[in-house]
Amino acid sequence: MSMTATRVPGIVPTGLWRARFELTQYFRSGDTLFFTFLFPVFMLGLFSVAFGADGDVQMAPGLPALPMAQLYLPGMMAAGLLLSGFQNLAIDIALERADGTLKRLGGSPLSPVSYFLGKIVQVMVTGVLQAALLLAVAGLALGVPLPTEPSQWFTFAWVFVFGIATSALLGIALSALPRSAKSATAVVIPIGLVLQFISGVYLMFWQLPEWLQNVASLFPLKWMAQGMRAVFLPEEYAALEPGGEWNLVGVAAALGIWLVVGLIMSLITFRWIRRNA
Repeated sequence: MSMTATRVPGIVPTGLWRARFELTQYFRSGDTLFFTFLFPVFMLGLFSVAFGADGDVQMAPGLPALPMAQLYLPGMMAAGLLLSGFQNLAIDIALERADGTLKRLGGSPLSPVSYFLGKIVQVMVTGVLQAALLLAVAGLALGVPLPTEPSQWFTFAWVFVFGIATSALLGIALSALPRSAKSATAVVIPIGLVLQFISGVYLMFWQLPEWLQNVASLFPLKWMAQGMRAVFLPEEYAALEPGGEWNLVGVAAALGIWLVVGLIMSLITFRWIRRNA
């Protein structure tokens, strides 16, 4: 009598199935949808209306005047990467650990690789959709002139990929910090807010004190925002950056380092169940 072994789906098919589940859950969650997907779009519109009523703004003598929406677009694009990856995953995984979801998944055939593949695909898909929505609102509704040079879009592409991957891995690593479902948002959201305020999202980076710019340079969001400014602002605005240039080599190096740090921290800290649970 022959016996047929049950075939277990591979890591990639299982991960893609998990990604479909994650995307379905994401778009069914109203609070998550607003605070990680629509929030940058909302803030871009708010700042544009609140501070751009008097027309284009000249940030320094000799620089071209720009719509306020154009000045805020790079920061909001970078904030979207942080919210989609870092904040979303850090809170989501912490909640799944607290409510026992991770414990159940750990006892199933689902491998950690497939689990994280599902999470990262979800972050990538929502990040791309969010960026497309930001660009559409900025260009069509707020009158922001979008880049026309292929080199600028190439810069946008690699900053986007580096930024969202780094944010996702750091979010996975941070998810180990909250010790309960109640503390997840209390731990993660303040970190994200502080980083946004010191990294050129809500405040123009060149208007911050030099010591605060130096502190922000220790974290990846500052470099994401700087890379996005190189895409969406005129070349003349590079004069306002530290060193008087966009320093895209520095952006790539900083995000690459944080990508490796996030990967190592994720591998070290992730557990299906807390050791002291």
